[in-house]
Amino acid sequence: MWADTLLALERMHLQRLLVWGAISIVTGSALFAWLVWRRTAAPMLRHFAVQTAAWGVINVLLALRSWRSVALRDFAGTQELLNILWLNTGLDVGYAAVGATLLLTGWRLGPRFGLMGAGIGVIVQGIALAVLDLRLIDAIGPLR
Repeated sequence: MWADTLLALERMHLQRLLVWGAISIVTGSALFAWLVWRRTAAPMLRHFAVQTAAWGVINVLLALRSWRSVALRDFAGTQELLNILWLNTGLDVGYAAVGATLLLTGWRLGPRFGLMGAGIGVIVQGIALAVLDLRLIDAIGPLR
């Protein structure tokens, strides 16, 4: 793979992360605002909205911060990027597992809908981030 192709793929990945973060911010904020406007006490939706918006802010900040450091990579730099992507994918799966733990704990405790909503929000973000990372890993392909 040529360095300029990898650079374009890495930028596309960061653009997707930025878009996902923006969608998360808008969705979470709109849902939270709708709940406040309707004066609805829906703990599951409220906690889901907060998790979605908060993760969106983090994703946008990470994408913007990473955009500045994107540069042409040699073979070692490409391998380093792949190592970071695999690490991130493992963390993303871990986030989804933590979300599932929150969801199941909330269910078993009563049910506690706020905890369950937060768990669902974390699951969605973990899976989405894993998919984004795996897309870039797949696009890079095996290094030879």
